[in-house]
Amino acid sequence: MSVTDIRVVSFGYLHGAPPEAHLTLDLRRHFRDPHVDPALRHQTANDLPVRQAVLGTPGIREAIVAAALVVDAFDAGPADAPLTVAVGCAGGRHRAATVAMALARRLGKTGTTVRLTHRDLDKPVVDR
Repeated sequence: MSVTDIRVVSFGYLHGAPPEAHLTLDLRRHFRDPHVDPALRHQTANDLPVRQAVLGTPGIREAIVAAALVVDAFDAGPADAPLTVAVGCAGGRHRAATVAMALARRLGKTGTTVRLTHRDLDKPVVDR
């Protein structure tokens, strides 16, 4: 295996610039935002209803599988180097965090070391 360490980081674009990464997934425009549902707005990906809403969004599971395949492509390369995958949405509390969790879980099944961090998960809800 070429990738010695994988870091998956979720973040919100409304909280600052994306973290430096080899691969960045921008979920803002193509996937439904749970923030628009008042019942979910103040919850996070740590809450089951948010994870269910995000993972139930058409196309999101395919995006996770595709991201894992891109990581596999990096792994097929000759370099033995760490890899960072950034997953972003507007606030970093719903879509990005849920997708990052699912991606990290999927990648971890291969025996590779996967470190998951959430840059903005615990930040306040951004009113928009």
